[in-house]
Amino acid sequence: MVLEIGSGMGETTAEIAQQNPAIDFIAIEVHGPGIGSLLKKIDALKLKNLRVIRHDAAAVLEDMIPDGLLAGIHLFFPDPWPKKRHHKRRLVQPAFAALAARKLAPGGYLHAATDWPEYAAQIDEVFSLNSFLEKELQERRSRPITKFERRGIGLGHPVRDLLFLRRQE
Repeated sequence: MVLEIGSGMGETTAEIAQQNPAIDFIAIEVHGPGIGSLLKKIDALKLKNLRVIRHDAAAVLEDMIPDGLLAGIHLFFPDPWPKKRHHKRRLVQPAFAALAARKLAPGGYLHAATDWPEYAAQIDEVFSLNSFLEKELQERRSRPITKFERRGIGLGHPVRDLLFLRRQE
């Protein structure tokens, strides 16, 4: 099972689920129109391996996902909260890293992507400091391009994919 945090309008989520029919996906999103759009895609594509939850991602991880269940977590282009005074609102903080690591099965992966260099550095640092996560040295990109990524590229932002693996116990 793979969890996607912040599926947006669902284009990328639906495409990944369609390409991987043997894998079950859960998409978490709080934006109502995004959920509606993804539900339409699920119906149109007849996807049987994708479920949607409208709720806070940290609460879903804490209360609905058993420890060690997830094969992967996708965190593609989370809100960067670019103003320094808003950085505390960013999802990727040490407490989130600990929670995410706990929910991953040994060998599971966490794939994050952002077009904000300073946020990429924070994501890298926060996940690298977690003793249960190990950075994959070769940052690989095995995902479709997202709407936010296209916009970032258009603005000249460098896109960075970061991949971490849950250490074997």
